[in-house]
Amino acid sequence: MKSFTHVIADPAGLHARPAGMLAKEAVAYKCDITLAAPGGTADAKRLMAIMRLAAKQGMELTVTCSGEDEDAAAEGLEKFLKENL
Repeated sequence: MKSFTHVIADPAGLHARPAGMLAKEAVAYKCDITLAAPGGTADAKRLMAIMRLAAKQGMELTVTCSGEDEDAAAEGLEKFLKENL
């Protein structure tokens, strides 16, 4: 299991467009990917679950990858979040 944290820097927070991009990125990996925020937890491969987190600017997301390609998933998602959120 690999995990890392990311603080949302985007002033609009984790809104629909980046949430969709995040779900699309997560689907590329075979492992289970979970997002945890103050609003709860979500399967990173499900857009509506990500949207329910209602993550705002300044909130900390904890991303946990567990399974076959967890190393690649953690590295790829960490890069994605730094570039997009």
